[in-house]
Amino acid sequence: MYAVYGIGNPLLDFITHTDFSLIERLGTRKGTMNLIAYEQMQEILNLVKTYINIPGGSCANTIRGIAWLSAGDPIQPSVYCGAVGSDRIGKQYLRFMKQGGIHIRLAIKKSLSGCSVIMITPDLERTMFTYLGACREFGNDDLDLNALAQSRYLYITGYMWDTENQKEAVQKAVDFALKKDITVAFDLADPFVVQRYREEFLSWIPGRVGILFGNRDELKLMLEEETSDEELINRAGELSGLVIMKIGQQGCLVNENGLILSEHGFHVKAIDTTGAGDCFAAGFLFGLLKGYSNIASARLANRLASRIVTVEGCEFTRLKYQQVVEEG
Repeated sequence: MYAVYGIGNPLLDFITHTDFSLIERLGTRKGTMNLIAYEQMQEILNLVKTYINIPGGSCANTIRGIAWLSAGDPIQPSVYCGAVGSDRIGKQYLRFMKQGGIHIRLAIKKSLSGCSVIMITPDLERTMFTYLGACREFGNDDLDLNALAQSRYLYITGYMWDTENQKEAVQKAVDFALKKDITVAFDLADPFVVQRYREEFLSWIPGRVGILFGNRDELKLMLEEETSDEELINRAGELSGLVIMKIGQQGCLVNENGLILSEHGFHVKAIDTTGAGDCFAAGFLFGLLKGYSNIASARLANRLASRIVTVEGCEFTRLKYQQVVEEG
């Protein structure tokens, strides 16, 4: 048996700190995720002075977070599914992921592996330049339906809508999961993803997604509503029976079949917000897997998200386990 079956884009992250002028020079909006070609990726890496490498990709961060929490309070292992190349970056990514006790189901493609340059500006905003590479080739035949059938949750993010074959594979996995009574958890992922696929998400999510994660900006875009947080989370209940809205340091709001609950956040000195939302999902799903209530799961989610922003990159080895599970 498995805890969570995650499908995502395996990306090796190049995390660097930079000033605002470089973002302006590259002609993009601060805080956005930008899909770029391989040649552009090489040009950007040549502009970066120093960086650290960490296995990334939104779904991978969540699965790694669940595995990290499980190391101190064991649950069944999780499965991570995606596509990498047979190049150096792909091999490096596999090596990183295997260290976390995750069951890897990565398809090996002939294309170059995906990677992402994450630029952190002095205001701690992260701007991403992502080359999807081999990730784009993930398709129906790369699903391990036997492993999915043995999983308690299927976890996916909105980033998988950026290529048609990936989206088709995800939708096949969702249809399969629903037939097996496996709960589907879905993270909207990014405001710009919502802008691209809002209409499709509005028709696809209801009746399929059992747990919906989104932050305030993403849900405002989904519902085209400028209103209070309470009204926003109330309306979001039209999309799924369980909706969790992240509201930064203030914590989160939970809509549990019309019952609105709130859980406070934690004030910390942040140095890098990379992976905060991914870690929130990890903490929440881990809580559910341990039998916690929705509000107790939200509390753990807030803890993990608040601690990951105190270290550079989504790097769990730099966290203190007891501080995460016992704080507040």
